[in-house]
Amino acid sequence: MSSSQPPVRRAKHLIDPSAPPRRQDPMSLTRVQRWVMSVLATTTIFHLSAGIVLAAVLPDHMKTGSRIGLCVIAAAFGVIAVACGMLIHGKKLPSPWLLLGTIPGIVGVLLVL
Repeated sequence: MSSSQPPVRRAKHLIDPSAPPRRQDPMSLTRVQRWVMSVLATTTIFHLSAGIVLAAVLPDHMKTGSRIGLCVIAAAFGVIAVACGMLIHGKKLPSPWLLLGTIPGIVGVLLVL
């Protein structure tokens, strides 16, 4: 007497031990790589910008015009740093966030004058 019983159906909200669900990572590998790359690029270029500001502030033998010129260059590098971070994340460039990059140059001008 072989009675074929239909397979036991589990409710959809229960876990099926024969087919466990895939675990979803909250941050995928490419997303983490994108964040690491943007942080590295942005901080490296901002350090370059801060070094240019120091080159404008520290020497005593420079003219004021030369110091301000270096601060403008530092502000340009700051804007480039923010733009690199935005481009790595695929954001559009005409953005108010680019003004954040001018902070090193503005601080440099305030220290020079």
